[in-house]
Formats: sequence, C-alpha cells, structure tokens
Amino acid sequence: MSRKREILRRATEVFESQGVARTSMEDIASAVGIKREGIYYYFKNRGDILLEIILPQSNSLSMNLQRILDSNMDSAKKLRAAIQSHLDAFNPAYLEMSVALREDHMISNDVKLRELKRTWDTYNGLWTRLIAEGQSAGVFKSGMDPKLVAFGLLGMCNWVSRWYDPNKGDLTIAEVINTFSTIATSGIVNDDSR
Repeated sequence: MSRKREILRRATEVFESQGVARTSMEDIASAVGIKREGIYYYFKNRGDILLEIILPQSNSLSMNLQRILDSNMDSAKKLRAAIQSHLDAFNPAYLEMSVALREDHMISNDVKLRELKRTWDTYNGLWTRLIAEGQSAGVFKSGMDPKLVAFGLLGMCNWVSRWYDPNKGDLTIAEVINTFSTIATSGIVNDDSR
C-alpha cells in the first residue's frame, strides 16, 4: 500500500471513530506511525484528506445510478438496483461511506467542495428522476413529490451509516438491501389488512 493510501485509510478509521471535527493531523500521523510533517507532504489539511476520501465514493455512486437509469429495467427493478448500489457502497468501503454520510463537511478547499456539492446534487437529481419516471410509467404512486420521495429513500439508506456495523455479523448488507427494497416497493402493511 502506498503511503498516501495508507494515510487515507488510517485517517478514515480515525475519522470514523472520533469524528472529523475531533481529529487532528497529529491523530492521523500517529495512526499511520509517522510524524505530522509526513502528512503535510501529501495533504494541506484535514479537509483535503476528507475530500480525498469522499469524492471517489460519491462519484462512483452517481455513475452507478446513471447506469441503472439508462438500463432497460422497469422502474421497480431500477429502484431496487439503486438501493442496492447505494447500500453496497458500505461493503467493502464501509468506513469511507460511514465518514461521508456522518459528517457535516466544513472544508476550506472551495474548488473541491464545489465538486463534491455538484456530485451530490447530481446524485440527488438522479434519484428524483428515478421516482418521477416510475410515476410517469404508472409503477409508482402519483401525487407525491418525486424529490420528497427520493430524499425520504436516501434518508432511510443513509441512516444505515449510524447503526450498521458489518463486523458484528448479526445482519448482512444483503438483508438490509432486501428489507429496504421491500419497504420502498411494497411497504410494510400486509395486503390482507388493507
């Protein structure tokens, strides 16, 4: 593993356990086993490290969702695939996604921050488009704001970062995906009781 990648991995672990706001460059250097100055050779500050962790995952999520939307699947299958794509990002990049979704990002590097915001805006827009297309096709209920539905689904998926720990082994990400997909496509009320 290259030194830069090792710094990113150790920083991710420290960010995940302590939170970004409570992590110093000294903490990261200590986790890597080098002097703080060694970190500054690769990164100007903690925000640069955080962005280097978050941007690749965010771009990957957006590209995967675009591929799903461009596919020939029906809207219900696209929704399940979108949920799976989003939640699969927790394995094996669990820590990176956890950090990305848990933190409020007060980052000084405006250029990269704008890039991150654009990526997330694009991703949110793709989710909204997925819902709107499903409504137009008659697969999803009409009369609900597509953006509100999309944000509700993303909120459900993103909250996984608050409680899911793949190391516990009591629940697999596949079980989470299946449950969330069922909630999104058919709800939790038994058909017999409607």
